[in-house]
Amino acid sequence: MSYQEFVRNSLARQRYWARNFVGWPRFSSFLPNQSHLALAKWEKHGSLDCVVTQNVDELHRKAGSQHVIELHGSGHRVMCLSCDMLMPRNQLQDMFAVANPTWSLSDMNTSIQVAPDGDVLLSEEMVKNFKVPPCPNCGGVLKPDVVFFGENVPTKLVDHIYGLVEASDSLLVAGSSLQVYSGYRFVAKAKQGKSKRIAIINIGHTRADDIADLKIEARCGEVLSRIQV
Repeated sequence: MSYQEFVRNSLARQRYWARNFVGWPRFSSFLPNQSHLALAKWEKHGSLDCVVTQNVDELHRKAGSQHVIELHGSGHRVMCLSCDMLMPRNQLQDMFAVANPTWSLSDMNTSIQVAPDGDVLLSEEMVKNFKVPPCPNCGGVLKPDVVFFGENVPTKLVDHIYGLVEASDSLLVAGSSLQVYSGYRFVAKAKQGKSKRIAIINIGHTRADDIADLKIEARCGEVLSRIQV
């Protein structure tokens, strides 16, 4: 869904939140994998300064990483478009349950497929009666604290990451094709002046293959978990 559609179309918001409500229990229960745990270990040992992630699942934080920058936000937070209030996504789940007492998640199909952002597929018949509560602070529209299509990553955040890249001596790209410019630009920045070493671990072609100093075609967890720091 685009940012413009979410903001302008109340029916689109209703559909989004109904699907997100159903998918949230599974999405929020996901656990970190070998890659997340390895990077957290590197940070603890002083070998990694920062993780910049395009994912919104907070798995790096669950793994124990402390210095994590969520480039596209977090699905575990909700914001108000009017007063900028932030609240935990779990709190909104409770609000949904109160506003929709006839919706029983335990009765729904447990085999339902959940997308990386917590989205699921529901029929229009199910969605039409779903109630979306307003911001408890000002009555405004609530939105997940994630960057939607058509929405820009905040300039201050981009500049902050540029500063971290400038201060680093190397950059590791793990599990990304870098096809989205919001991530690729930091790799391109690191290559300016040829002062930073760039390593990529990914299965398949990436946008930065031609500027990387090292490219490993393998699963991230299998590689990162074997590196001693």
